[in-house]
Amino acid sequence: MPPLRKWLALNVIALGSVLSAFAAEQPPANLTNADAPLSADEIKSAVSVDALTVPTPGEFFQAIEKQGKPNWVSQYRPPISINSTNRAQIALNLGTLIADGYIAVEAHDGQQVKNIGKDVLALAKRLSVSQSVLSRSASITDFAENNQWDQLNEELEETQNEVKKALDENRDTDLITLVSIGGWVRGTEVVTGILLQNYNAEDAKLLRQPALVSFLKGKLASLPEKMQKDILVQNLNRQLDEIQKMVSFSPDHVPTQDEIRDLNLAASKLTKEIGAPE
Repeated sequence: MPPLRKWLALNVIALGSVLSAFAAEQPPANLTNADAPLSADEIKSAVSVDALTVPTPGEFFQAIEKQGKPNWVSQYRPPISINSTNRAQIALNLGTLIADGYIAVEAHDGQQVKNIGKDVLALAKRLSVSQSVLSRSASITDFAENNQWDQLNEELEETQNEVKKALDENRDTDLITLVSIGGWVRGTEVVTGILLQNYNAEDAKLLRQPALVSFLKGKLASLPEKMQKDILVQNLNRQLDEIQKMVSFSPDHVPTQDEIRDLNLAASKLTKEIGAPE
């Protein structure tokens, strides 16, 4: 199975661990089951968090480049507000920024990495998960400035492990859930955007992820009652219902470009709402 398809089968988005890309830190993100079991090497390259298996983020991007150089810059978005005091929104935004950071790394855009990194670090501090990874900030910035992208990817993976440890120590599993969902939503927007630019029927079929969305919704349902009453979290839950329908097509169905566009629009809408000022 080609790497891109393996990655998509694991879960349309493992973007959630790029956060380290920016001297900040990032709680790892989401994931799910693939139709085929992972090999020993694949298991080794995964990170377990909150009962989720997260393939290393570089796996997807390296694979998708084998289909031709994606226009990563086309997936950039305007800066988001980072002034929220709502911890649920902060965590969701952190997840989306983690995805943005990896896009910048793949675009080999050092300045964008640093720009996003400032926002990621600001949000990470608000969630009290930055101190344990600040020691890696200088090297991440240095790698970006010197175009050492392979080394940067390695540093991000190491930072990811430290972030996981910090969040576990803080007992912030609820925030890990929201960071994961934020990264998944933004990642879905990016993946569908890339597929719209370079449509591939086989890869499009692997957008079928009903179990993944069901899993994420289950994680939302397990959040503390107070957090479940948050307006943004309630809206997120409702919109995931719609997204679940879009990714629940039959195994033999090949999503059309129009269907992928609908999914892209739904993910884009939700990403914008997550990033909207309070």
